[in-house]
Amino acid sequence: MTIIKTIAGLAIVTSVAAIGYNQLTQQTPGEKVAVPELVTIPAGSFDYRRSGEFLKSGAPVNAPVSKVDFKQPLHVTKYQISRADYARCVADDFCETTFGQTEKNAGIDDNRPVTGVSYLDAVNYARWLTTKTGVTWRLPADTEWAYAAGSRFFDDAKGIETSQSDPSKRMLSKYQQSIDLDRDADPIVRIRGGYGANENGLFDLSGNVWEWTSTCYKRSKVSQDGKVISDDGEGNCGVRVVEGRHRSYMTFFIKDAKSGGCAVGTPPDYLGFRLVKDNPPLLSIRRVRNWLKAVL
Repeated sequence: MTIIKTIAGLAIVTSVAAIGYNQLTQQTPGEKVAVPELVTIPAGSFDYRRSGEFLKSGAPVNAPVSKVDFKQPLHVTKYQISRADYARCVADDFCETTFGQTEKNAGIDDNRPVTGVSYLDAVNYARWLTTKTGVTWRLPADTEWAYAAGSRFFDDAKGIETSQSDPSKRMLSKYQQSIDLDRDADPIVRIRGGYGANENGLFDLSGNVWEWTSTCYKRSKVSQDGKVISDDGEGNCGVRVVEGRHRSYMTFFIKDAKSGGCAVGTPPDYLGFRLVKDNPPLLSIRRVRNWLKAVL
């Protein structure tokens, strides 16, 4: 009997290992969906300027910088999701067509980034890809995007720490920031890799396609010594952070950035996205042992 239980246990463990292997290789039996190519960014830490609006005595000031630790590697799609990728989701009647494009007619070799997508469109695509592959895909948080972007992350410090007592400095600071963020629009959506790679091997960051994140817009108050003393909780999740040549904020249903929703600087040329892949949680030895006892 002991030998039979041992053999049965080995068979179950083998099956669990096989399932785990399928998850790690991002495949499901008979699945034909193309899985995005990934870049794995090692665990580490970095100094992150927080998103949102920060007010001191009612006047806007620089967002605080805090150290963010990533204890696990981050798995990010090497490129932005392409028109061909998104078209498969549309063909499945899971995703909506994009603004100004007919993705059902996109060629399978069209590797330009999909554009004209809202936050909801991006989330729906991630859900579709999750159901197709059995692996969890999602939009990155703003902290994750900034960490992955490295040198291509835009620091939106205002340059001059504003104060309630000197409105002229506030005006000069705002004016200078507008100049720094102003740029000529780039109307051409380039093919994959058109803006090159950053030091982490991710392509096309901070090009003319801004990328949706899962982070909500927040407004916070800070004390005279720069400490956050209150905020609006989870924030306004009807508005999400988008990242590109500068950080901006967009209403979740916006598909065309030029139609409104940009907080600072010239509006984004286009709205697109890339995804993060979550690894399945690992079972502890104790949990596996207890499970085997229960089923044998």
